[in-house]
Amino acid sequence: MIYNPPVHASKICFAVLSVIVAPGALLVFSQEAGSGSIQKLNPALDALVSPNAKIERVATVPGFKWTEGPVWISAGYLLFAEIPSNSIRKWAPGQGVSTFMQPSGYKGSAPFTGPESGSNGMTLDERGRLTVAGHAQRDVWRLESMNPHGQITILADTYEGKRLNSPNDLVYKSDGSLYFTDPPYGLPTQSDHDPEKQLSFNGVYRILGAASHTPGAPPDHTKLKLLIKDLPRPNGIAFSPDEKYLYVNNSEPKKLWMRYPVNSDGSVGSGTVFADATSDNSTGAPDGMKVDVKGNVYSAGPGGVWIFSPDGTHLGTIRMPERTGNLAWGDADYKSLYIAASSSIYRVKMNVAGEKP
Repeated sequence: MIYNPPVHASKICFAVLSVIVAPGALLVFSQEAGSGSIQKLNPALDALVSPNAKIERVATVPGFKWTEGPVWISAGYLLFAEIPSNSIRKWAPGQGVSTFMQPSGYKGSAPFTGPESGSNGMTLDERGRLTVAGHAQRDVWRLESMNPHGQITILADTYEGKRLNSPNDLVYKSDGSLYFTDPPYGLPTQSDHDPEKQLSFNGVYRILGAASHTPGAPPDHTKLKLLIKDLPRPNGIAFSPDEKYLYVNNSEPKKLWMRYPVNSDGSVGSGTVFADATSDNSTGAPDGMKVDVKGNVYSAGPGGVWIFSPDGTHLGTIRMPERTGNLAWGDADYKSLYIAASSSIYRVKMNVAGEKP
């Protein structure tokens, strides 16, 4: 997602109010001023999150500008990118924030001239290996152990001989294939006209059998398949629990959540609009996205985290005090939603567990 200077949490205070917005739909704000709120648009939201759930800020460091790509590690900690500082950070309960890896994205000898020099989205494969959208490094890579100095395997870096734009977010399918989005946000100008941009489109790709790729081996370019090329700014990506659908966010100019049927060979069919927030002028846009075990969709969007039922009904929004980029399920029960929002990481306790990466 494009980095914009964040609005600091301490500068925001939400009012306590209830407003009828539609027959049977009640807009409800929690009472903790300055920390966000739960906006209920449909009574079904209560089954997913309590109306008085707290939005806890669990991690922040002076100088953080744009946190992204959180992923929960089963050993009991969260990794997340802080893109402008070209780093991956680690947060553990009771231990605070430390630097896990720096640099994590751009490694050129010349200074990086854009706003987003680091890595972006992260996920885990079936063996628990960290897989990273390299963003400003313009590739997708895997860490073979949870040692930041360990072996790194590049899974994809070019398509048909041309460098990828800047891989943004990614998700594994149960067959070990890896799906990822490739907008231009990690390029210096973040523009389709950037002189370093080699591809004429911003694609969504699949790497066949990525989880089985031999550690340390170079990318197998025959395994990289282009799935979607007509979205201006593909961003967040997730599967439904049964893997019948692939969700892909488009951040701009239209703020869309798209849904694609997944074919038996792993390709996708024609997409349909799952939800449209183009008319919402709140800060933010469709960005990182996750699903829960019941198929509900949770996504960064205008104003915070939008929550949808599997049929696309907008159930409500976790209104955040900062621009929101991405989210991840975590804690031992996977019922905590960790939210990366500009200068901070937040946590909301949910009633339904999330799908594990």
